[in-house]
Amino acid sequence: MSPPAQGEFIKFLGTAGARFVMIKQLRASGGIWVSTENNNILIDPGPGSIVQCNKSRPRLDPSKLDAIILTHRHLDHSGDINVMIEAMTEGGLKKRGILFCPKDAVDNDPVILRHTRKLLKKVQTLKANSTYKIDDFVFSTSMQHIHPVQTYGIKFKIGKVSISLLVDTKYFPQLKDFYSTEVLIISLVFYQPRPEIEHLSLSDARQIISETKPKKAILTHFGMTMLRAKPHLLAQELTDELGIEVVAAYDGMSLYF
Repeated sequence: MSPPAQGEFIKFLGTAGARFVMIKQLRASGGIWVSTENNNILIDPGPGSIVQCNKSRPRLDPSKLDAIILTHRHLDHSGDINVMIEAMTEGGLKKRGILFCPKDAVDNDPVILRHTRKLLKKVQTLKANSTYKIDDFVFSTSMQHIHPVQTYGIKFKIGKVSISLLVDTKYFPQLKDFYSTEVLIISLVFYQPRPEIEHLSLSDARQIISETKPKKAILTHFGMTMLRAKPHLLAQELTDELGIEVVAAYDGMSLYF
């Protein structure tokens, strides 16, 4: 267990969504760092995760990570996962840390290399509607999302606050059954609906927030059309319309508990 220096917090190491914002690095794509009283967890270390950890002030030390959670295998979520495993295990000198990932991330065409898997204390494949534990940190997976690869959102608690991360998916009504938490983080790629592509749009996010009624909703994982529409202005419009605090995440944003 590795107590963090900053207390309990969530830090956005990137808010890029989908391919082109990630490729152009219009927003960083380093994932989300979660620190609880006794654990450090990294979720979805996309391209540049190691850079964002080192640029962070105060610096985030990957060798203090206890686990990495991969929600799905797409490269904007997994691009730095092998680098971060090496960092977590101090170049493989210490066999430590747990990796949680969908089965297709380690199957015949793995995004997690076999030699880096050997550096870990444990590799745990994720299943739908299941609960997992890292010391005293407990998280649950959602139903399988509607997305081209095996994809699960997660929910967990920091202290007494319930938090959920709704990652890439096409909207479907059952989402509200899992994502009713006090803090809801939504991966929001499109400004306008694009039914042929399995990602959420602004109207989907509006519906999900109105259905789940969190105390705070955080928009992140923006595609090009969302960036052009200015996410912070859209978040304020949703706040005024729904009477629920909605904020647009930015690179390096921290949420303290």
